[in-house]
Amino acid sequence: MLVKQIENKTPKVEIQYKRVVSKFGNMKALKIMNEVFTCRDDWWRGLGILKNSGLKISNKYLCFDAESKIAVNVEPTFEEKACICGLILKGAKKPSDCKLFGKKCTPDNPIGACMVSNEGACAAYFKYN
Repeated sequence: MLVKQIENKTPKVEIQYKRVVSKFGNMKALKIMNEVFTCRDDWWRGLGILKNSGLKISNKYLCFDAESKIAVNVEPTFEEKACICGLILKGAKKPSDCKLFGKKCTPDNPIGACMVSNEGACAAYFKYN
């Protein structure tokens, strides 16, 4: 499906598993998720804060919310200024466009979010390119 999109220059979101998932998703699961959670702005490594991109427990289920019961001190996150992971995640740049790629940033020493996991764009590019 992806190859056809690339060849035809028609990028879009397509569902590969139409036999088990409708374009509307799992309605029963979505109903439960919408009851238990509400959207909130959230921070994403390499992208920053994205409006309504995260979930929090709704007021009805607040008694199960560990965030409200347990004080956790989270260290401020440092992102290397030279890292262009956000642009890579958005598809605006390739991993090889990054000054850190393959030099300071490797799978053994990941600097940005794209190199951290095996599925990250930079890690895959590093391994297979």
